[in-house]
Amino acid sequence: MKSRPPRLFVESPLKAGAIVQLTPAQAHYLGNVMRAGTGGRAALFNGRDGEWSAVIESIGKKTGLLRPAAQTREQEPEPENGIWLAFAPVKKTASRFIVEKATELGVTLLMPVLTARTQGRGINTERLRANAVEAAEQCGRLTVPRIVPPAALADLPGQWPAARRLLFLDESGKGAPIAEVLASMKTTMKGKTIQIGVLSGPEGGFSAAELDWLGKLPFSTATDLGRRILRAETAAIAALACCQALVGDWT
Repeated sequence: MKSRPPRLFVESPLKAGAIVQLTPAQAHYLGNVMRAGTGGRAALFNGRDGEWSAVIESIGKKTGLLRPAAQTREQEPEPENGIWLAFAPVKKTASRFIVEKATELGVTLLMPVLTARTQGRGINTERLRANAVEAAEQCGRLTVPRIVPPAALADLPGQWPAARRLLFLDESGKGAPIAEVLASMKTTMKGKTIQIGVLSGPEGGFSAAELDWLGKLPFSTATDLGRRILRAETAAIAALACCQALVGDWT
């Protein structure tokens, strides 16, 4: 089986004949990790101009030049009903897992949310974006999800569009099964665009006061993921998979 060429996200415009300058990290990856050399090929995307097959003009330890040769995929706009994920940051590795898998699952926006029990408060959004870029390169996406600055849970209503339904994960058992919630939304909307987002809690879950407050928001719905106790990162990804399977782009 013919191996796929290395795939890189770049900020530069992509068009035939243009020259793209690699960052030192990209040059290291292409030359030292992937063992690509001058005259080799790589796939480039920037979230605006589709995907391009590019020729490696030169490659060194900390620099590299690529020339886009032909567009291989046209740009696909982000869907209006792209799923959002608001999540309470957890331990460093687990937060990275959430961002990577959410990117692979097609989430269009990621929002770190600080709750009463949030432990990982030192949030580096640039690092999270780097994780999202790596995941987009790996999974074949033409875009990278937008990552917004961290927000306190109390500030969420001011940053959440009223038309986008928020499904918050209620580990107390008082929420409706997520499959039932999504099926009901699909029936109610009758073919109209369904805009939803998921809110996952921290290790230890939301406090009772937070669950009560969330339940009173006009755009939110408490949802349940079953009897088993899930890790925070598992719950977030499980909920996203349900959303994509029942009302998202898996349909």
